[in-house]
Amino acid sequence: MDPMREAAPQSISLVLASDLIPRFFIFLRQGVELEGQIGCSAGEFLCQQYGVSPEYLDQRIQTIFLDGRPVDDINTARIRSGSRLALSAAMPGLAGATLRKGGFYASLRSQISFTEEKSPLPKERGKIVLKLFNHVAKELGPALLEKGVWIRGEELGQFILMHSDDFRAGCEAVSVDGEKADVERLYHVNWTEDPVYIRIRSR
Repeated sequence: MDPMREAAPQSISLVLASDLIPRFFIFLRQGVELEGQIGCSAGEFLCQQYGVSPEYLDQRIQTIFLDGRPVDDINTARIRSGSRLALSAAMPGLAGATLRKGGFYASLRSQISFTEEKSPLPKERGKIVLKLFNHVAKELGPALLEKGVWIRGEELGQFILMHSDDFRAGCEAVSVDGEKADVERLYHVNWTEDPVYIRIRSR
């Protein structure tokens, strides 16, 4: 390890200019990790633990994938540690209509749709991977980033270096592993693949 570089942090907190927040939406599209109590439905996880309104899930979220399979009811599809959940607003065309939850064409994908396991899942702490697409990333992204997500360290480090000038100009406060720090510290980290817990809010 370069002696001039610091060990990778486990957690980072940033207060940024509001126009920098959307830069992080790329991670939401790629997938971020969320921690909470699992063994419940995906709807319970998002609403009760991450503050998403049930009305938003019902009216705005039109396409749901859980572990690569389309879901018709987010309130009955249960999640386990490592589950991969993807949410999207309405998608165009026949493909979008076919994948839409509870849609007219849902029967056409019955063989690939998510089916609930009969055996109960234990209620325990764990992480899932969440992906948000199109307008959903813009609408849910700021609140999720403020609550906190896990991002792979190497990808986060590359992103910070890529936008270093903007961060220098628009970063109001930095905390690394619970201690106040200067934004320059983030440019001298030996980032690894280990996920970093990051919380981001606008000033």
